[in-house]
Amino acid sequence: MAFGDAWKQISWFYYQYLLVTALYMLEPWERTVFNSLLVSVAAMAVYTGYVFMPQHIMAILHYFEML
Repeated sequence: MAFGDAWKQISWFYYQYLLVTALYMLEPWERTVFNSLLVSVAAMAVYTGYVFMPQHIMAILHYFEML
């Protein structure tokens, strides 16, 4: 029962995502390409933030002599 409700909720969110981004008009292969690019860009942004943000934060703290 809980799995069915969770699946229904996820399906509803995915449908909302399709409507808001107007992806419902695309063919399935076009939707797959778009979603793949979107996930790739998001993953690169998270990775870049994870790798470089500590260095920038340390530089800012050293600049303002807080460390």
